[in-house]
Amino acid sequence: MNSMKKMTRWELIKTLRQHNKLSEKRNLALSQNKVGKAMMYFGAAFTILYLMFISVMLALIANSSESRTACELMFGIMPFIFGVDFLFRFMAQQTPSQLIKPYILLPMGKYACIDSFIFNSITSGGNLIWFALFLPYSIMSVVFSEGLLSTIGFLLALYLVILVSSQLYMLVRTLVNQHTYWWVLPAVIFAAIFSPWYIGSDAGIVKLCETYATLGDLAARWSPLLFIPLLLVLVLLILINRRVQYASVYAELSRQEKTTLKHVSQLSALDRYGELGEYLKLEIKSIMRNRNIRRGFISINILVFVFSMLISFTDIYDGGMTIFLCVYNFAIYGATILVRTMCYEGNYIECLMVHKENIISLLKAKYYFYALLLLVPFLLMIPVIVMGKCSLMMMVAVMLLTAGPVYCIFLHMAIYNKQTIPLNTKFIGKGTVENNYVQLAVEMAALFVPPILVGVLPLLMGKTPAYVLIALIGVGFIATNKYWIRNIYVRMMKRRYENLESFRASR
Repeated sequence: MNSMKKMTRWELIKTLRQHNKLSEKRNLALSQNKVGKAMMYFGAAFTILYLMFISVMLALIANSSESRTACELMFGIMPFIFGVDFLFRFMAQQTPSQLIKPYILLPMGKYACIDSFIFNSITSGGNLIWFALFLPYSIMSVVFSEGLLSTIGFLLALYLVILVSSQLYMLVRTLVNQHTYWWVLPAVIFAAIFSPWYIGSDAGIVKLCETYATLGDLAARWSPLLFIPLLLVLVLLILINRRVQYASVYAELSRQEKTTLKHVSQLSALDRYGELGEYLKLEIKSIMRNRNIRRGFISINILVFVFSMLISFTDIYDGGMTIFLCVYNFAIYGATILVRTMCYEGNYIECLMVHKENIISLLKAKYYFYALLLLVPFLLMIPVIVMGKCSLMMMVAVMLLTAGPVYCIFLHMAIYNKQTIPLNTKFIGKGTVENNYVQLAVEMAALFVPPILVGVLPLLMGKTPAYVLIALIGVGFIATNKYWIRNIYVRMMKRRYENLESFRASR
């Protein structure tokens, strides 16, 4: 403790960063994470190659353009890059949580832990992935036409934009963890960023690109009119993040539970299904009573509604993106909840182990509940079918594919999940930091492989045969659910003592 008093802020940040690395090495899912990390690295390598390919295509367009410089062309599409970066951080970047509780009584500055996390987020190697797009483009189109100094300014401005995105993500994720209505904040920000697309007499995508293209010239000339506002926004977001995260963590630490009498529905309609009905009640009441599950569930439904409306009543995502978002709308329930099967149940896992085959009923209840929930995105996307953007056959095929093999993969995570996620605490619990790379890898695969399958198969064998084949695969998995659910149960029981120990240790 005495040595900690003498530490400078920089030394504290380095020490806490070292602690974070050690915690990953001591993680209960270390052996799984090695496989998960390998899959994530493979995905990152594929992403880098994909970005490099796009970079070459953009460079060829820039070199043949006579109306815009290469710098202006890249900044013209910068709003889309900013939006994609922000959204993909929700799938790939850890939440703005920090295991601060062990450090509370130590003689260190109150913002030391928060500063450590913010510093790690700014210096993260993930922020450099976009240079797979920016750097080849600069070499092919900017260096020889604008000069080396202009190229450095161009790359620096782009990097500042990515850092702004990282801090905005951290702020939004922290606020959304507290209250779902904070989704209004990014909605307003992106509505303002994309306003040239829909405001004004000459509104449109051309106007949007032309508006931001002028910033490329400012970047190449190292203009203070661009760099000073970017730096001010970045610093402002960092300062706001410090305050918001500190307030969130300490509010949770000092929060007192208040018990109030409420009328609780008995869900007696499910009594007819016996033990399965009881576990369906447990799933529904878990969503109703526990803050983390409830907020996540509400956020998912809001996201499904927003994407459904965007697909139905705008032309923003017409083309290949329509298929991706349709598949995403169906898969999101599983990718955010089913993939964490047993993590929330880890809080009371001993009770579930009292009677033989209780876990089978639990898994069946989860599967049936989230399979029925697929009707929500299906009904919301009926206008997409009516307007001819997607066929009814494709929509049914995607829904069956999700309820079949996709959900089967998600439920298999019940075998390997062994880290308890708190039911209510969000910032100070042991399971608040997302370091299960297997889950992340499965989520990414579930969100990207089905759209590729639905997009490529119709090109190879025609739409009708492809959609019939996809639907038959889904029906096959649905019809045999009791067999693969039992297989999951048997494999879980072989690991039950190891998982029980890990669930208890991670509470």
